[in-house]
Amino acid sequence: MSRVVSTYHQRVAQEKRALILSAATALFLELGYARTSLARIAESSGVSRATLFKQFPSKAALFEAMVTESWSSAEEEDPPPRGNIVEGLGIIGRRYADLLSRPQMTDLFRIVIAELPRFPELAHAQFSHGKMPYFESVRGYLLAEHEAGTVRVEDVELAATQFLGMISNYVFWPTLLVPGWEVSADRVAQVVDEAVRTTTARYAAPGPGPSTND
Repeated sequence: MSRVVSTYHQRVAQEKRALILSAATALFLELGYARTSLARIAESSGVSRATLFKQFPSKAALFEAMVTESWSSAEEEDPPPRGNIVEGLGIIGRRYADLLSRPQMTDLFRIVIAELPRFPELAHAQFSHGKMPYFESVRGYLLAEHEAGTVRVEDVELAATQFLGMISNYVFWPTLLVPGWEVSADRVAQVVDEAVRTTTARYAAPGPGPSTND
């Protein structure tokens, strides 16, 4: 019985957490980071102040949770299979494009950019709690492939940056600058495929040459 009760309370806590994060994102976008209070977020999300403070003791902690939540779903996916760089990069590329296409990601970057002059710590949170952990997962994949001999990459940080940049520069960044910018699913697939081809052409280890006995 106690396990059932515990599971119920966990589910309720997760639901309230999701409500808080959703309300916080909307208010941060509408009012800005400085003018949004935890009390107002509690009211908007329909939870008590005690419940909100129990989950997020400060506004900075709430923002960091937003960042982690926005980036973490892709990190929790199973790692791509090893030994096939085309397949592996394809999986990573599609996950990244899907991540960047979510509305909350665009909202998050807009908050950081708008508040950067007054709250540079928001950019630090976005980088250290969001982008960097995701980037490290991609870098780790390339490093493992390099050690396995599938690719030859002297600078895995540069290679990971190049690969992710080819995708984000088309799929994501224009959404912040160009009103109505939309990319079809077919176009996203093409962008990812081209990024995979370019990276593979640059870094894939050459296969064994023809046998001298042939």
